[in-house]
Amino acid sequence: MDIKLILSDIDGTILNDQNLIDSSLKQAVVQLRQKNIPFVLASARSPEGMLPIAKALDILDNPIACYNGALIIKDLQKKNYSTILSHELDIAEIKQIISTIHQKFPKVSISLYSGAKWYVEKLNKWVKIEAEITRLEPIVTNISELIENRQTPIHKILLISDSNEIKQVLEHLQKANFSNSSFYLSKPNYLEITNSNVSKEKALRELSKVSNLELSETMTIGDNFNDILMLKLAGLGVAMQNAPAEVKKCANVVTESNNHDGVSQAIEKYVL
Repeated sequence: MDIKLILSDIDGTILNDQNLIDSSLKQAVVQLRQKNIPFVLASARSPEGMLPIAKALDILDNPIACYNGALIIKDLQKKNYSTILSHELDIAEIKQIISTIHQKFPKVSISLYSGAKWYVEKLNKWVKIEAEITRLEPIVTNISELIENRQTPIHKILLISDSNEIKQVLEHLQKANFSNSSFYLSKPNYLEITNSNVSKEKALRELSKVSNLELSETMTIGDNFNDILMLKLAGLGVAMQNAPAEVKKCANVVTESNNHDGVSQAIEKYVL
């Protein structure tokens, strides 16, 4: 296949279980650059959370799909990065969601993401774990007041607790019929909320459009349920060996796991 753009997930895909980058990926990216094939990161992470990885791979000038495509940017190395696409959450729905969490699920940790900023209500154990993973410092604030004052666009809400409670939260929110918001689990205990128009699949469509490429000329790589649509849409969808069986069934091919450099192996085999 004549692949001209690669869109890849981060966690569980290019990062192994110790959060280290695929050891052969940087060299593969150098070879991709020689062929003018962009390697684009797509993740639920914020721009700041993706910056160290993009820097390590020397792809700061490539587009980056943050918050699963709610914010697509380029020139990440610049303080005032360029925005290609921005889908923000509906304020009225977010007010209702936050109020519901406060009233019915008070133990759930709430994070709000706006552009490159991460806001939290308090520094609980879940926030500290996320800070260790992303190496970012959150801003502690009153989230309800922040939303009420409309001081900042909201690209993502992240709810964290133990997996059983998050499952209950998801079921409750889905029954409430919030038509402008999408809910999905990025981990068993991580519930992500974005605009209903946001997905990695739609990010792939947008990136293909601005790059003047056919979808058949794209390759996607992922390991989780929120990667399924982009795996199905691309000319070549590659699932990681560590992905759930349902995800692997939706891909064209399965590569090695994230602990065995599966991404660089797939690039070598199917692109280079």
